[in-house]
Amino acid sequence: MKYLTDQSHVYSVNFSLSSGIVHILQAIFKPPKPIRGGIPICFPQFSNHGFLEQHGFARNRFWSIDTNPPPFPTNSSTKTFVDLILKPIEEDMKIWPHSFEFRLRVTLGPSGDLMLTSRIRNTNTDGKPFTFTFAYHTYFSVSDISEVRVEGLETLDYLDSLQNKQRFTEQGDAITFESEVDKIYLSTPTKIAILDHEKKRTFVIRKDGLPDAVVWNPWDKKAKAMADFGDDDYKHMLCVEAAAVEKPITLKPGEEWRGRQELSAVPSSYCSGQLDPQRVLLGGRN
Repeated sequence: MKYLTDQSHVYSVNFSLSSGIVHILQAIFKPPKPIRGGIPICFPQFSNHGFLEQHGFARNRFWSIDTNPPPFPTNSSTKTFVDLILKPIEEDMKIWPHSFEFRLRVTLGPSGDLMLTSRIRNTNTDGKPFTFTFAYHTYFSVSDISEVRVEGLETLDYLDSLQNKQRFTEQGDAITFESEVDKIYLSTPTKIAILDHEKKRTFVIRKDGLPDAVVWNPWDKKAKAMADFGDDDYKHMLCVEAAAVEKPITLKPGEEWRGRQELSAVPSSYCSGQLDPQRVLLGGRN
């Protein structure tokens, strides 16, 4: 887990799964700017789907340790976890005038699995609902982007952000990468697999409450244009993001939304045919 803290507060919530989550070498720590890499939390807006700054403000704020969280419906007896909480500051209320409590439990399992469980509650006292979009903007570390494939999103519809969010249907047997990609896949399954041929490793994403999945790689030209991104970093990273984007979430006062993502890395031998992607997607482990 990667975060910057001043005792009771946590800044820029980014997390690591062993060596599987990317920390961009050119990333810049300069609050209140976001830190590239890890797993930024996109709330209350994903990307430019609204009037706020890119990906909203949650990833740029100080979070507090939640010393007395409400019960979580997960068995954490054999796991290590930390509870964080975010509430709006005056600056947030000026640009997004809603009161909320965002509770985040970060859990590390004995086998190295990383789980993030978000609980967002509308605490408005004026009776007004609010609407938001959300994503876990996960940067995965890969050996070579040209040797990677994503399975579980075949035949699904997606919005192509490189073509004004036009809607298309995925045609391939699996997603592979030869150029810039920025797509929002819709109504996705609860499990997605990222197969890394060279490292003989598969990442498995399990998610609940997050119907969409964003797939992003900036490729060479855009990488060179970003000051906090190395020219060749695009070759060794891939974002696959559990998200709720197409259909924004609306909460009335007192209502709560939950979204969970679990990441695990399993050894695989895709090049020798020993990996059965369907087995991974259906819940088996290699």
